[in-house]
Amino acid sequence: MKLEGVKVLDLSLFLPGPMLTLMMADHGADVIKVEPWEEGDPARHIGYRKNGHTVWFRNANRGKRSLRLNLKADADKARFMALAAEADVVVEAFRPGVADRLGVGYNAIAAINPGVVYVSISAFGQTGPNRDRPAHDLAVEALAGVVALNEGQDGKPAMPHMPVADALASLTALSGVLMALLRRRDTGKGDFLDVAMFDSLIAWTPNVTGRIFATGEPHVVKDERSFGGNAMYNLYETADHQWVSLGGAEPKFAKALLSGLGREDLTVYATYPPGPQQEPLRAFLREAFKQKTRTEWETWFEGRDVCFAPVRNLKEAFEDPHLVARGMLAHDAEGSEIVGTPLIFRDEPGRPDPTVPPVNDDTLGWR
Repeated sequence: MKLEGVKVLDLSLFLPGPMLTLMMADHGADVIKVEPWEEGDPARHIGYRKNGHTVWFRNANRGKRSLRLNLKADADKARFMALAAEADVVVEAFRPGVADRLGVGYNAIAAINPGVVYVSISAFGQTGPNRDRPAHDLAVEALAGVVALNEGQDGKPAMPHMPVADALASLTALSGVLMALLRRRDTGKGDFLDVAMFDSLIAWTPNVTGRIFATGEPHVVKDERSFGGNAMYNLYETADHQWVSLGGAEPKFAKALLSGLGREDLTVYATYPPGPQQEPLRAFLREAFKQKTRTEWETWFEGRDVCFAPVRNLKEAFEDPHLVARGMLAHDAEGSEIVGTPLIFRDEPGRPDPTVPPVNDDTLGWR
């Protein structure tokens, strides 16, 4: 596998850091998860349980090994530093400054291991006015302007459910780690990587900053393409009070859809800017989709070149045989669901390990 032989020491909890090291473990890295002495990673105790573990902890930490340490105790800190001296990657997600105060920050580890790639994941980064501001995903999304983009029909921001800031921080950190490891082959030196959840969100806004940068005005959310202003990039209610989506605003998709509905004359509206100018097309589609059930529309769209999808709940999504075919859903020996790896290599595929790390391993060392 691509990361065989890479040693990763992971101090992080909850989601951003653990998902980063999970992706590395799935592709061969040896990941030792260092958990707080008292109760371990809080994810061990949050949410639904199945076969002895929470679903969250299993699917964010499987395939790793676990060690509980009290980093304020000299003996435990010495044990951590012995592991860090041989690590290729160290990941931490404390508030800025905490790792240094504990004596396990980048400078302390780089002094004994110059080749280490050290990643600090935090809400707002290690510098800047908001550096010490406490936050989890929701607060970061709120400050980044992303929550306001999820405006409902009532004009109020909708509560986001997927932790987008967490996810993007994980992927940003993974990219940086791999860059640093690749560069180390030439220089022999590691580096310090400062990943902010806030930065990770802001970096992914090119498609939504047009009005702001061009006019200096905030979004009119209901009129913007990505937020319901485009008739062909929108959600529609069906006859059985379910919902379907149109997700392709290109004119060719509008033509394919409206030809099938006998209203090709409305295609011109799909070429207009999102917002009020497209309202005649949106109004037609709102009424059209109420004429069939969601299942009937799924059948009707089969074979048509239109970006259409039913709005499923998460249970329905995980029942799709496509997930199993792609290796994105499997089961361990006890029948617990295992979410797979999205990095699918042809010649060296990852091998997600379903093993959940035990509470502690007193004999733990690098493989």
